[in-house]
Amino acid sequence: MKQNIPRRRFLFDTSAALALAAFKTSSFNFFTQATPRRVALIGTGWYGKSDLFRLMQVAPVDVVALCDVDKHQLNKAADMVGERQKNNKKPALYGDYRKLLSEQKPEIVLIGTPDHWHALTAIEAMKSGANVYVQKPISVDVMEGEAMLAAARKYKRVVQVGTQRRSTPHLIDAKKNIVEAGLLGKVSHAEMCCYFHMRNNGNPPVESVPDFFDYEMWTGPAPFRPYDGLPHIRWWRTFMEYGNGIMGDMCIHMFDTVRWMLDLGWPKRISSTGGIYVDKTGKSNIADTQTAVFEYEGLNCVWQHRSWGTPADPEYPWAFKIYGEKGTLCGSTMKYDFIPTDSKAEKIHGDVVYEKEKYPEDLTEPAIELNAAPATRLHMINFLEAIDKGIKPVADIEQGHISTASCILANVSMQLNGRALIYDPIKREVVGDAEATKLLQRKYRSPWVHPLPENV
Repeated sequence: MKQNIPRRRFLFDTSAALALAAFKTSSFNFFTQATPRRVALIGTGWYGKSDLFRLMQVAPVDVVALCDVDKHQLNKAADMVGERQKNNKKPALYGDYRKLLSEQKPEIVLIGTPDHWHALTAIEAMKSGANVYVQKPISVDVMEGEAMLAAARKYKRVVQVGTQRRSTPHLIDAKKNIVEAGLLGKVSHAEMCCYFHMRNNGNPPVESVPDFFDYEMWTGPAPFRPYDGLPHIRWWRTFMEYGNGIMGDMCIHMFDTVRWMLDLGWPKRISSTGGIYVDKTGKSNIADTQTAVFEYEGLNCVWQHRSWGTPADPEYPWAFKIYGEKGTLCGSTMKYDFIPTDSKAEKIHGDVVYEKEKYPEDLTEPAIELNAAPATRLHMINFLEAIDKGIKPVADIEQGHISTASCILANVSMQLNGRALIYDPIKREVVGDAEATKLLQRKYRSPWVHPLPENV
């Protein structure tokens, strides 16, 4: 049973909210003095719009253009943006991101496409002169990520990755007041998990492509699958052709959070096992069960996902747990708990921060993640400040690349029957493993050309 510690719990529960309010007030006043920034969004689906609307809430922007290959989705997004813009202006609409970048020359580009389009759109946006906010995972193979990092450094662009746990108020609080305060003591193990039943599956029939949807462009550099319905939201995520499964979708968030909490870089070794163990009836080709180990000196970070059964800890179904000699820190998007090993010491709890009163429009936005909205707003503020100050943002492209590539390497290990892999980011190869090194770059569908670090 948790001890009754009203004073200390109050301090921990409110410190994140107070810091958030102070930071956002000063930042908002700063940004309101600036000239509105020209912004474009590539990929106007669920999270693309969500990211754009959070940016519009924290700084004056002029949304000049939207790009999507689904005309229905594009037009709906344009209506929503027009309603939110102070001048009620609708943005210019495009079906090809290259034309948008050439004609509009936006200062900031947000990328909310499916994963297989992140690299090409981000690199082209950087070349055009834009700073970029790109959703996670940043790439579908390791060499795409290396090329994105090289482009950001070559063109001196600020690139913020959508790993917004680094900007989540209650997790900022936990990092400062639990981890950095030394309450954990020596940390020698971390666990991460996802037990959501989120693996879409089924056997929809092949059908004709609707005239409002450019399926050829949507597929782009990915392997071509027969069209069996609009791929939006969850359907595309169930295929390795377009992403990296639950490992690339959910592990990256928690692994990135643990790396940020503990100031970890590249793992020294990565291994993974798993596959489709339970639901083999549909078209999905992503693993429904997977375990991965990211090894550091004296510390293993272990991931487990199952899209079936019950969670190991119902209180933390998608979460991380950091084990120290003095206690354990459990964290998720909704809360955190510190459990000390000394039964007489205080347990500490922190909850997610909501901003429903300050941003009432959140309550009427379709499909919004209310718990993530404050984190994304802080992430956008950090992105803008990094642009203005010429510094790296909290989720800089290099950090996003390490977290993304590590998850991809876990999938490569699983493909190679659990073989342990050591990645050398300087030589850009898997040490002593030519077979694994070949899997760092997948083949692009013609006429698209895979970006390489030396060619950006």
